[in-house]
Formats: sequence, C-alpha cells, structure tokens
Amino acid sequence: MRLFANDLYRNFAIGFAIAAIGVGIANAQALGSEIAPPAYAAEPHETPRPAPEFVIAPFPGEAD
Repeated sequence: MRLFANDLYRNFAIGFAIAAIGVGIANAQALGSEIAPPAYAAEPHETPRPAPEFVIAPFPGEAD
C-alpha cells in the first residue's frame, strides 16, 4: 500500500470542499450584518457670497 495514493488526494479535496461549503454556510448570516448600508451623498456645499458693500463696481465705460 502506497502512502500517497490517488485516493488520498481525492479524499483531501472532497473534505476540503465540504468543509469550505460548511464554513461558508455557517458564516453567511454573520457576513450579512457586516455589509454597510448604501451610501447617500451629502448636500452640496454652498459658498458664501460677498456682501454687496464689498463688491467692486467696474469703472464707467469699462466692460463687465
């Protein structure tokens, strides 16, 4: 009897697949609560406008 027969590798692969599926099923509920809710954009920032007394008026005859 050989130590590393083809059956050994196949059994390890089947065991790994079954265990991975089991771990995935066991953690499915826990992972659902960790997912963040959808993000919502903030309101756009409105820059303050200068007061009318600080606005420089153009000279007469100058284009705007």
